[in-house]
Amino acid sequence: MTKFMPPEIPPLIWNFPNLLSGFRLVLAVVLFVALGLEEYWVSLGVFLMACGTDWLDGWYARRYGQITFLGRILDPFADKVIICGAFIFLLAARPLVEMPWGLRPWMVVVIVAREMFVTALRSFLEQQRVDFSAKRSGKWKMFLQSVAITAALAYLAWPGSLKENPCFTWAVVLSLWAAVVQTVLSGLLYALRAYYLLTFPTPFRR
Repeated sequence: MTKFMPPEIPPLIWNFPNLLSGFRLVLAVVLFVALGLEEYWVSLGVFLMACGTDWLDGWYARRYGQITFLGRILDPFADKVIICGAFIFLLAARPLVEMPWGLRPWMVVVIVAREMFVTALRSFLEQQRVDFSAKRSGKWKMFLQSVAITAALAYLAWPGSLKENPCFTWAVVLSLWAAVVQTVLSGLLYALRAYYLLTFPTPFRR
């Protein structure tokens, strides 16, 4: 006699990881308001909280099998809103823009353009039933961008006398340039991967 096996129950759409991703969008709004008011200590705290929820929802989803189609869309969307929005708001901070080798408008254009490009690629390939989930280069990109924003916010929040420390200034500069370089590199790697998946699609289709 064949043993009856109950059907596998899919994870809930609004599970804990997806709720965290939605909460991160709320944090993004709070972050942008704080940046607009030049409350940099508040901005730093909110951004670090957002980074923590980003790590937590990814770990929880993988650990407890709570990965959903909504989560595959909502999680990177929340990340892109926070990262791109933070860099755009930071362009209004004169100490960063006037800093030698500091934040420049073209850097923000590169970061935003890369995110739009990869999002368009992912949307197209997912429609073709091709797995185009985030890879290591994208995760390193997100990490370095988060480090750059954290360093920039800490620099803006710190008292004026401590900003005169050249080590602090160069730490901000190096983190910004590292983020931009990794952003470009990961964009190129994603483009090459998309080309390979479209040229040899069969083994990679879900």
